[in-house]
Amino acid sequence: MEVPIPVPQSEVNAMDATALENTRVVSEFPDVFPDSLPGMPSERDIEFSIELVPGTALIYKKAYRIAGVELLEVKKQIDKLLEKGFIRKSTSPVLLTQKKDGSLTMCVDYRGINAITVKNKYPLFRIEDLFDQIKSACVFSKNCFTLRIRPSNIPKTAFISRYGLYEYTVMSFGLTNALAFFMYMMNSVFMEYLDKFVVVFIDDILVYSKTEAEHEEHLRLVL
Repeated sequence: MEVPIPVPQSEVNAMDATALENTRVVSEFPDVFPDSLPGMPSERDIEFSIELVPGTALIYKKAYRIAGVELLEVKKQIDKLLEKGFIRKSTSPVLLTQKKDGSLTMCVDYRGINAITVKNKYPLFRIEDLFDQIKSACVFSKNCFTLRIRPSNIPKTAFISRYGLYEYTVMSFGLTNALAFFMYMMNSVFMEYLDKFVVVFIDDILVYSKTEAEHEEHLRLVL
């Protein structure tokens, strides 16, 4: 009996990147598919806001203790976010979580501010309806999105680390209303394509089609 040899995640990512680069639609929109996010998202009429429950106040916490090796990763990711303009120097503790590929990603503990934020009740797509919508599709694409935070609300996203105080200038999906706001905005943007070949669910935009040729045309319309 042959035992399959697992392919390292780094090789899988490299193969995925090569396949993406060789996709015709991708080559037509190089500014939409950069190797990494180039910087701040464009200014738009709509901005993410954080409305606090009346009578409440922001809370302040000390930084969490983090192991030495993880501290280096925190510093690396803070520097990268600063370079992109996604955060700026400015109080929620920062911590690290492990992704599926074994790498670490920096997270902010926003439980304090989430508890006193007025909740956005925008309805989520029923998962059963989603499966019904895409059941005949064979080709899929998805993407994530970033959005600026209303300037007056930026201080509410502040977090503390060993390397100082910082605050987000773009929407973080750790904030309680981020997913609902994202779905509302994307459903508004893609209204004419919804239930035809576009579905917005949680933090993804899914483009689905029956054939690759049809999928190319759908992607061009979305992009």
